[in-house]
Amino acid sequence: MSRKATITQEEIVNAAFKITVKEGFDQITSRKLAGAAGCSTQPIFRIYDNMDELKNDVALKAIGFFEDYCRKSERVHETPFVDVVRCYIKFAQEHPNLFKLLFVSSDINNKSMYDIVNGTEENIVREVSRARTMGAANAEQLFMKMWIFIHGAGCMAVTGDYDLEEADSVAMLQSAYDAFSKA
Repeated sequence: MSRKATITQEEIVNAAFKITVKEGFDQITSRKLAGAAGCSTQPIFRIYDNMDELKNDVALKAIGFFEDYCRKSERVHETPFVDVVRCYIKFAQEHPNLFKLLFVSSDINNKSMYDIVNGTEENIVREVSRARTMGAANAEQLFMKMWIFIHGAGCMAVTGDYDLEEADSVAMLQSAYDAFSKA
């Protein structure tokens, strides 16, 4: 009679997620994960056929974490995209390893950056609609211009090169929006 498994899939994913947050997604190994979960590698491979399956679950957890983070973020600015961008930059500053996983690496095979930022609450769709309502002639094109700016700021935040105060960030984002909406 075999011994009953005492570790759950959720516990394994949570341990792998903690490794990702602290050290990075590429640092998840079966041995390191077993140590973090307090088990041998056997339960990991009883639940998962391979590490890619596990990493997919960790990536999905990271996406959910980002979506919750955005949901809790304040939406207080009139200018479209500013609140989404503030959240994106703040996430990069506070959770650089998760940001790298979600928005810099190619480890998320079936989700684009757009899909992740848009999320189930359609953050981007809402902002594009707001821009259109405020008179933007081509709100989708405006978003693409803003996105390049936004992603650059997020990447700078991950490397520690983005050191603007929030008021300066908001002013710069509003200025970019104004400039891009006229182009």
